[in-house]
Amino acid sequence: MTPLPAETPVLSVRDLSIAFGSHAAVRGLSFDIHRGETLALVGESGSGKSATALSILRLIEREGGRICGGSIRLGGRDPAEVTSLAPAALRALRGNRIAMVFQEPMTSLNPVMTIGRQLQEALAQHRGLKGTAARDAARDALDRVKVPEPERRLSQYPHELSGGLRQRVMIAMALLCEPEVLIADEPTTALDVTTQAEILKLIAALQEDMGMAVLFITHDLGVVAEIADRVVVMKDGQKVEEGWTADLFRRPKAAYTRELMAASPRLGEGAPASLVDPDPVLKVTGLTTTYGGGLFSRKAAVAAVSDVSIELGRGETLGLVGESGCGKSTLARSIMRLVTPAAGEVELLGARIDGLSRAELKPYRAHMQMVFQDPYASLNPRLTVRDIVTEPALLHGMITHGGRQEMAADLLARVGLQEDAAERYPHQFSGGQRQRICIARALSVRPQIIVADEAVSALDVSNARRVTDLMAEIQQREGVSFLFISHDIAVVERVSHRIAVMLRGQIVETGPTDRILNDPKHPYTQKLLSAVPRHDHVRPAERPARSQLVLV
Repeated sequence: MTPLPAETPVLSVRDLSIAFGSHAAVRGLSFDIHRGETLALVGESGSGKSATALSILRLIEREGGRICGGSIRLGGRDPAEVTSLAPAALRALRGNRIAMVFQEPMTSLNPVMTIGRQLQEALAQHRGLKGTAARDAARDALDRVKVPEPERRLSQYPHELSGGLRQRVMIAMALLCEPEVLIADEPTTALDVTTQAEILKLIAALQEDMGMAVLFITHDLGVVAEIADRVVVMKDGQKVEEGWTADLFRRPKAAYTRELMAASPRLGEGAPASLVDPDPVLKVTGLTTTYGGGLFSRKAAVAAVSDVSIELGRGETLGLVGESGCGKSTLARSIMRLVTPAAGEVELLGARIDGLSRAELKPYRAHMQMVFQDPYASLNPRLTVRDIVTEPALLHGMITHGGRQEMAADLLARVGLQEDAAERYPHQFSGGQRQRICIARALSVRPQIIVADEAVSALDVSNARRVTDLMAEIQQREGVSFLFISHDIAVVERVSHRIAVMLRGQIVETGPTDRILNDPKHPYTQKLLSAVPRHDHVRPAERPARSQLVLV
């Protein structure tokens, strides 16, 4: 066996350039990752992070892109130039020597195949295991990533698992062959803080156990501070700064890096002062919403929301926080009457709306609008922005067809978009711009309340900051009240006058934002706060210890 220098990278990217048609997505990018090291790739949406990750596995061609130049070299036991590998060699590489965990496991897992069958398929492809041997290995893989009751999970389908469990399954699948490099592309963005903390701890433990290198792509600088040894900052497809995590956080050199850090939310920045006895615009009393338990259902009814009571004042923002599956979105949809509550009262502007028919409810819908998590999924791709943002006002008889152009120009100006955006379609905008379009649509009927359900969770820190600043500006200018649902407690602190904490369908604690964050009373609130990534918990600047020889 020939000893290699200890500093030989497991993965070396040199002068990588990627294009989609005539658009250059990545230009001249270079970085190295060593065994046992975590390199974080950070930047705004559209900076080229995910394109880089897909190119390392040569998946970029499937997305309509191409590698225009540069080198992607895998080191280790069998060095290979990824950019020139034949299709058969690429198939052997993917999932075997380099594996990837994607942001949304529900779109990465096959919905019509059991978890066990999907794991066994990968085992047959890369390790030649079949039958009982494959099933045993699949069960052991789930057990390794701390999935409870692994034997039972093998027979379940993806939709039967929580978001955190689905992500653990994706990690188990990625690590089946103990890869040399794990690419984690925003693996915790859609998860609540406690589940995120568990996943990050799991990846770190598995990395230490297996000695693999990790390329971690994220826009959450709090996560970067806790897990990364080194950081590469990207902007518009180019590297603007690279350094040890501790050095970069303490002394960022690039102006763009400083802008990212300034936009990144962190606990302790301060919250808006609580309003003094604001007039209530929304009052919810004893609301209960159940799923299942119907005449032909084999399962007993489950209370997703149980006996919840909250109030929202005029011009106030109430932050609603809690783990995934605790009932936050169900509560919002119940208030909006997008699902029908089993019991309780909802009072909007002094009028009961919980017992109204669809026709009777229509006039009240103008007073309460909703902004959803995924702006692309909630915008009609066949309509122009002009028609999208003015459609609610048209349906409620507030304008005629002839007035749509003028209203669209006014709405777009109010959310900081140019007038010419009215003639374009949703796919021609970034995620942050699309969310502004959703807010403009909500404002078209002059609502008293806007329910923002994870409205910034899928956005990078800069775009999230712009959207929350826009919400605050609209609130000050027009007196709109917000029910702000989020799993990012630092963002909730930034925008909320009060916070309500939800656990298993119930509100366990409510109070002014500063009191909840600085003096939490309920053990669950304390647990949530302890799981929030902290920018001041930065990894030391020293290079992690590595073995002096790598034998090949």
